[in-house]
Amino acid sequence: MSPPAGNLRAAPWTERRERGSLALLRLMARVSLRLGRAPGRVILYGIAGYYFLFAPRARRASRAYLTRALGRAPRPSERFAHLLAFATTIHDRVYLLNGRLDLFELEVRGEAPLRQSLAAAGGLLLFGAHLGSFEVTRALGRRAALPVVMAAHTRNARKINAALAAISPEPIAVVPLGENPLALLDVHQRLEQGVSVGILADRAPREQRVETVSFLGAPARFPTGPFRAAAALGRPVVLMAGLYLGANRYRVVFEPLADFTQVTRGQREAAVRAAIERYAQLLEQLCRAHPYNWFNFYDFWAQP
Repeated sequence: MSPPAGNLRAAPWTERRERGSLALLRLMARVSLRLGRAPGRVILYGIAGYYFLFAPRARRASRAYLTRALGRAPRPSERFAHLLAFATTIHDRVYLLNGRLDLFELEVRGEAPLRQSLAAAGGLLLFGAHLGSFEVTRALGRRAALPVVMAAHTRNARKINAALAAISPEPIAVVPLGENPLALLDVHQRLEQGVSVGILADRAPREQRVETVSFLGAPARFPTGPFRAAAALGRPVVLMAGLYLGANRYRVVFEPLADFTQVTRGQREAAVRAAIERYAQLLEQLCRAHPYNWFNFYDFWAQP
């Protein structure tokens, strides 16, 4: 499906103003590094409580999503846990960017098939979602000498990205999307160099074509752009998710999603549709198993 002709305004999530002060974010990051993860987590309860009480849009979106994922109306404690999980994954990025993977208990699923695909194809396309933590996946890749860069729409997260860049000892490699006409060429070059490229493929800017498929019991629109790019590049695609399990535990999941290496031009439309359907099915399974990890705090099913 395509958006109405002439409607090229950015989707609401790309325009939404970020809350919070850049100076405050930087201060919190530095305090967290100085005090350690456990003391630094204390403030997260206050942040989650603030959003629970004073962010009605996020609160409504959380309730609507959890109702679908849990199959019932969520309790207030579950809605708070959802916001706290999001705050936790943002906070943990401070440590992951600084190489403190030792602070976390990691479980990895699907690593053997991932390495087989890497051996056969070199760099892979790793499709994730706003589900759990991408940073834990990237940190795991650094430890295992499997370089990963992110291709992302950065317009709506400039404050937090600037704060994280300020406390990261190394530059954060990102291929900007949306305003970069050479993004596909950049991705191709990195793949040819054996670097895997991560893309969060669940949000569609309004000017991008979408495909409507079933997700958590209702029609939802997913962007076709990442999947069409994978088909044009002729690359295999692996689903990735860094799921937060509570305390200091994460589960990193890799699941084969699609293989476009042998897809002809005439087969692309059907292959893209099938890949998006499988992507939505896998996301649904992960959301039902780990419901507090979905971090799209807007009405995902009412996208324009």
